[in-house]
Amino acid sequence: MSDHSIDDRAIDTTGGKTKEEIAEAYRSEPWWYDVRGFFILLFAYNSSLGAMMRQFGPNYGSNHLEVACGTGTLLEMVLKWRKRRRLPPTRVTGVDYAESMLAGAVRRFAGRSDVSFQHADAAALPFATNWFDSANIANSLHCLPNVDAALKDICRVLKPGGTFAANVLLHPRGGWPLKNVAQRIDDWGMRKGILYTPYEKDDIRARIVAAGFELVSEEVSGNCYNVIMRKP
Repeated sequence: MSDHSIDDRAIDTTGGKTKEEIAEAYRSEPWWYDVRGFFILLFAYNSSLGAMMRQFGPNYGSNHLEVACGTGTLLEMVLKWRKRRRLPPTRVTGVDYAESMLAGAVRRFAGRSDVSFQHADAAALPFATNWFDSANIANSLHCLPNVDAALKDICRVLKPGGTFAANVLLHPRGGWPLKNVAQRIDDWGMRKGILYTPYEKDDIRARIVAAGFELVSEEVSGNCYNVIMRKP
């Protein structure tokens, strides 16, 4: 990498998988992926669904990109959250590299003309430059094997002024027993291939800035770095 201010060791983990290996690790049945995901959210991220609604729900422009959408379970919850609050309608394009997860999302939103899905790599998105008004990536930035390329390509497809929301898994914080439980889950996730690596806040923050984003807001909650970015 050309920017030596970023710690390359953060993505050089012995348990790191290729994008193909990660996609293979996500070949579980969609229902099991969802159950497993909520368990990880609670005990590894030390977060909650309410926190995720508040992080991602407001960040929808009229033409929105949902990166690493998985089975679409969380996306469906967020769209319902927005509807209850009478927020403006949005057209959503969801992408994921794991085809089995994407198939679950397609079934979930069958018959809806405002939500569509494509099989795509976050580091090589099949969209025009300056195309989307907003983007989200929920519970997944730390699962990408080439996070720098993904951040840069998400920035590319956003319109100037477009916003991007993410929550990034950090190395476990706090005390026993929660820190120990989170570490065990992280270790299992890296062996399984569903987690590439947790991050240190300063490292992922530097990567975000290097990708071309401006920071709008940031906070650490539990083991998550919640951040809103903007394309200049």
